[in-house]
Amino acid sequence: MISYKNLFEKLSEPPFDKWLAILPEQINKLLLKSNNSNLPQWEQAINDLPDIKPDVTSLNKNTVSAHSNTPISQSDSQQLETQLRQFMPWRKGPYQLFNTFIDTEWRSDWKWERVIPHLSSLKNKTVLDVGCGNGYHSWRMLGEEAKLVIGIDPSLLFVAQFQAIKKYLGEDKSVFVLPLKLEDVPMNLQGFDTVFSMGVLYHRRSPFDHLIHLLSLLKPGGELVLETLIIDGNENEALVPSDRYAMMNNVWFLPSITTLTHWLKRCGFQNIRVVDVNQTSTDEQRATDWMTFNSLSDFLDPKNSNLTIEGYQAPKRAVFVANKSQP
Repeated sequence: MISYKNLFEKLSEPPFDKWLAILPEQINKLLLKSNNSNLPQWEQAINDLPDIKPDVTSLNKNTVSAHSNTPISQSDSQQLETQLRQFMPWRKGPYQLFNTFIDTEWRSDWKWERVIPHLSSLKNKTVLDVGCGNGYHSWRMLGEEAKLVIGIDPSLLFVAQFQAIKKYLGEDKSVFVLPLKLEDVPMNLQGFDTVFSMGVLYHRRSPFDHLIHLLSLLKPGGELVLETLIIDGNENEALVPSDRYAMMNNVWFLPSITTLTHWLKRCGFQNIRVVDVNQTSTDEQRATDWMTFNSLSDFLDPKNSNLTIEGYQAPKRAVFVANKSQP
């Protein structure tokens, strides 16, 4: 069973103590083996990872990595890759663990490079990363000297991937990935300096509830970093796909930039700015040896890459940064 003892110790003081009162039970229920038949296999794969101690770890470069100053044995190298492949598909990265390069579906470092110049300093900050996947961006946040980074994602596969990575990047590091949805985090904590929600909003049936919940978790003056799919359009325009969007069946709202700016204002955010707009390329999201299923190129119109296979505008993403008001 994955242990969160170190995190629980860090949450013992207000305002997080009220979350701590329910958090262990939340996690224990979600990590019951009966909830996911693959969980025992993933736990065993983590246990079977070779015991290699890195001399150098890097969290502030494009590839999050762990290295040894002396070559590791061929058997350890083979065992490491074999066990890491038990967690496929790998969506977010890239990672380099000794001789093993995990070439993930997403070049998540590209998104981070577009986002990081526009953020307030994360040094000594308490950060929440909503929909964090396997925690790639959470590691990058820690690399910016955040005091504590908590990632949440309901996928137990992503939680297992994070635990495998953490074995080599540092069990003592103040970064954690919990198998939770945003709805599992109590409203009105007002405890985080920065909250990230990247690639989540369009999956929510109620975008306003999502934004209001994020606002309630921020300290006064805290910063929201929101990245989401958008469409070209005017105020009050938003795409609600009739069925699938780019073959995804859980996409509900793709607003225009002006529409989402209005939503943020209506929910109570201030100092709203759009810091990046980028159409996702098939170089940034693609199938690899570590994610062998269909990817973006399969979801676009083969005759026009500016359209999805359903005929909608191809995926375009915008990054918004906004603040909670001071008292």
